Amino acid sequence: MIELPLTNNAPASSHGGCACGCGGHGAKAQTEQAAAEAPGAVRTELAVTGMTCGHCVSSVREELGELDGVQDVDVALVAGGVSTVTVTSVKPLDDAALRAAIDEAGYALAE
Repeated sequence: MIELPLTNNAPASSHGGCACGCGGHGAKAQTEQAAAEAPGAVRTELAVTGMTCGHCVSSVREELGELDGVQDVDVALVAGGVSTVTVTSVKPLDDAALRAAIDEAGYALAE
């Protein structure tokens, strides 16, 4: 099992080309994430099953990113295992809304 932390906080063009095609990750993206977080930001960690690739990460990021108040979504992908998804928001998020977004992306929260 290989754990790949993926972060995509800006368009791929600002990261240069990414060999994996995920749209970008690395030190610059992590710096942008830290800059985007406002004081008092709320972090919610989710354990998500069924993700295997960068496309999976993009789907989860997109669905969670549409929730009101979400500033950032970071995914530590464990292909075929339980991935950790960290959602940074300006306020606490509703558990049902989080579960629905993960479900809409085609994945499930680990029980």
